[in-house]
Amino acid sequence: MSAPGTGPGTRGTRQIGPYTVVTRLDTGIPAHTPVSERRFIARSADGDRTVLLSTPLTGVDPQRFMAEADASRYLLGPWVLPAVELAAPGEQAWHARPYVPALPLPVALAVHGGPLPERTVQALAVALAENLAVIHGQYLTHAGLCPSAVLIAADGPRLTCFGAVRAAAPDGVARQEAPGLDLGSLPPEQAEGGQPRPLGDVYALGATLAYAATGHTMPERDELPPTLRSLVAHCLSRDPAHRPQLSEIVDELAEGSQADAAAGFAAPMRADTLLGPGWLPARLLAAVVHQSASVLTAEAQLPAQPQAPVHPVRQSGGAPPQGVVAHHSPNH
Repeated sequence: MSAPGTGPGTRGTRQIGPYTVVTRLDTGIPAHTPVSERRFIARSADGDRTVLLSTPLTGVDPQRFMAEADASRYLLGPWVLPAVELAAPGEQAWHARPYVPALPLPVALAVHGGPLPERTVQALAVALAENLAVIHGQYLTHAGLCPSAVLIAADGPRLTCFGAVRAAAPDGVARQEAPGLDLGSLPPEQAEGGQPRPLGDVYALGATLAYAATGHTMPERDELPPTLRSLVAHCLSRDPAHRPQLSEIVDELAEGSQADAAAGFAAPMRADTLLGPGWLPARLLAAVVHQSASVLTAEAQLPAQPQAPVHPVRQSGGAPPQGVVAHHSPNH
């Protein structure tokens, strides 16, 4: 029997754009844990490419969803999965990222049988904080971080669901009832309709780490490991001004020299050290390997599909389009 989220779960075949669905990525996520987009593992018609493919939830404006997917192409950092292909105008909305064998964080807790070890949560915290710092350095906000947005791969986490808050509802509209948003991870100012800002990502990071360490986004203080109690509490401050900077989070959780701290994130990322052998419990590592093997087996069993045209995203540089991604001042 496959562990939740690690084996094929799609009967028959389904075509989305040029891709044939192999399985749903989010099989095994508890029903009470929101996921802001539908995510699949899929293969190209010629069988040469396997991708993580996303489509919008019912109730999400497809145009806003695709605008955020288009903007995600600009994201940098080792722990983020930007879109590499987008649906053509007029098609059903979808976007694709390279496939990485990985478990959504809620599935990882289910496979592990409960909260993750403190070492794993610490490595997760530093990796996500460092990558969010890279994103903020691009004058972007992630605006979608929550437990289900984090995928756990053998070599570290991957951030997905970029722009879910902006896609769910426009600024100025309350988002408490927006589809797919995890209210436990949604910064209060964004729930009320405010524009996503970098310190909102810090709030969402705190909630996500609390979930990884306890199984809840808003746990009691004593439920958290001692090394995370003060940090998570500050991240979850309702007043953004009381939340820590991402560099402070990394400094608190990762050992490093003063020179490294002064160099900021231009120096080698300190998460690299924490994500060494043993960072991931053996049961989770086995589940990730099992997923990869199951996907390969399922691909071999899928019937061949007619070749369909692929619409790669525009390969352009420069700043992301105005109006698509929330901008902020350096003094966030």
